[in-house]
Amino acid sequence: MKKVILATQNLGKIREFKQIMAHYPFEVMSLLDLADDEAIEETGTTFEENALIKARAIALKYKVTVIADDSGLEIDALDGAPGVYSARYAGKMRSDDANMDKVLTEMVDVPRKDRTARFVCVLAMVDEHGKETVLRGTCEGEIWEKKCGNNGFGYDPIFYLPPFKQTMAQLSNVQKNRISHRADALRRLERIMGMGDDE
Repeated sequence: MKKVILATQNLGKIREFKQIMAHYPFEVMSLLDLADDEAIEETGTTFEENALIKARAIALKYKVTVIADDSGLEIDALDGAPGVYSARYAGKMRSDDANMDKVLTEMVDVPRKDRTARFVCVLAMVDEHGKETVLRGTCEGEIWEKKCGNNGFGYDPIFYLPPFKQTMAQLSNVQKNRISHRADALRRLERIMGMGDDE
């Protein structure tokens, strides 16, 4: 069976990727499965650049197909921040709660109509021959005034989805994996790979 490596050590991302990719006709592994704790410095200024940096490094090392993602939150009222700095938005604190607290503080006086935001996931796939594919998935929503829900990770507790009248962290895994930015990007990848719908 063909192997694909997810170029991440993030447990939340690994869990979501493996759930969404469960029907893929190949073995999906992560850097944790390989006991690979090498830190890859993300020096890019865009999601696309950072995803490619990770995918190229791991593909070169293992000579197999690699899928890397760089994802984050873009808030319109903050001119697209935190963007590529989503994971480290609060600085040295570098925790989900600290990042969310900073966003909520910065958004405290922003009215509901101006709290639009989106999760972005850029996937970079580099196959064993060096062929590169880059795709972007998104999920539109709003920044809620407080944290709600215990599921998910990252900014999920403050990312409100009007159609569901809930935050991302209040959805079940099944619901989230249907509508998330990661799911959107993977659906696009499936079509490129000839595995998905042609719609």
